[in-house]
Amino acid sequence: MKVLILHQHFKTPQNGGALRSYYLAKALVERGVKTLVITAHNAKEYRTEFIEGIEVIYLPVPYDNRFGFYKRIYAFIQFVLKAVKYAARHKDADLCYAISVPLTTGAAAVWIQHRYKIPFIFEVGDLWPDAPIQMGFIRNRLLQRGLYQLESVVYNTAKSIVALSPAIRDVIHKKAPGKTVHLLPNMADTDFFKPEEKRLALVEKFNVKGKFIVAYIGAIGVANGLDYFLECAGASQQAGLPIHFLMCGEGAMLDKLKQSAKDLSLQNFTFLPFQNREGVGEILNVTDATFICYQPVSILETGSPNKYFDGLAAGKLTLINFGGWIRDEVEQERCGIYIDPKHPEDFVEKIKPFLDDRALLKKYQQAGRLLAEKKYSRRMLGEEFCGIIGGSKKLRQQ
Repeated sequence: MKVLILHQHFKTPQNGGALRSYYLAKALVERGVKTLVITAHNAKEYRTEFIEGIEVIYLPVPYDNRFGFYKRIYAFIQFVLKAVKYAARHKDADLCYAISVPLTTGAAAVWIQHRYKIPFIFEVGDLWPDAPIQMGFIRNRLLQRGLYQLESVVYNTAKSIVALSPAIRDVIHKKAPGKTVHLLPNMADTDFFKPEEKRLALVEKFNVKGKFIVAYIGAIGVANGLDYFLECAGASQQAGLPIHFLMCGEGAMLDKLKQSAKDLSLQNFTFLPFQNREGVGEILNVTDATFICYQPVSILETGSPNKYFDGLAAGKLTLINFGGWIRDEVEQERCGIYIDPKHPEDFVEKIKPFLDDRALLKKYQQAGRLLAEKKYSRRMLGEEFCGIIGGSKKLRQQ
């Protein structure tokens, strides 16, 4: 069997960033499936690499999280055109697995199916165009209508759909009644990220000796609403709590947040550069609690953020400032707590019990690791993914 994976933002552990598509491709390769990934990079030439058995084709399509809306749209369209053209070299593929975001990757898959007769499965990690419309990024009614039409075409043309959260699955069922929708959440790499004692060398490296560490590791974009994370640091500093905050990542809001930290005179806050998987592992080693932050926009509560699963695997207390299925889960499993997004003082009150009672902290951290092992293990979900792909093996002949 040969599977073509379309993902504009494919990353490897050496690159850093979201690794889901890498894990999926690895799961296929380990089971003898010929796997080709079509992705993009910022260089000016086409490049092919063989990464642990995965053939990766890098198309010259520049993209950066700091791009404005229209520059991003241009990059998305360029990827569609080049991906469809390149796919002509692999007409023998049995299946195409198209990963959003962006939604336009689905347009490429529809085109490939129509032109080369390669059926596709569409993966939905964030609900587009609902998310950018609710965030206020897309105000033009004509463009909104066009994107919703594209969404409908992609959903209804796909042989099946993979949803990354129960909330996303429920929305897709409403938008595409009768369509087969598989639930396959993001993965916790429980082999790589593990609970471990803080290493003295890393404590010294990050200059956090004797501190309770709260870390945010991920995208630093508008949707993340990270002004609130700084406000929590400010409230903690004012309350005299022995907490230090770490922020690691890159994105459009990074410079603004650095200026805000200076304006707030935060002495308990450190910005760290973007890291690969090894670097993230070092940060998590000294971390006590991971923070997941979003703006108060309902559609953002449906997502499946990578940072949540890394924190669970590493056995960290989970702190969130939004509702939805993740809040329900961490409260039910008693591995995390919800913080009121309108009142950073709520962070101070709710974190105090964990500062005063290390046994309570340990209990929540162990519950997080157990959740990762029983529900989100990369190996377990890799098996489920291969089952979905294997069940699609004969689609081309139908």
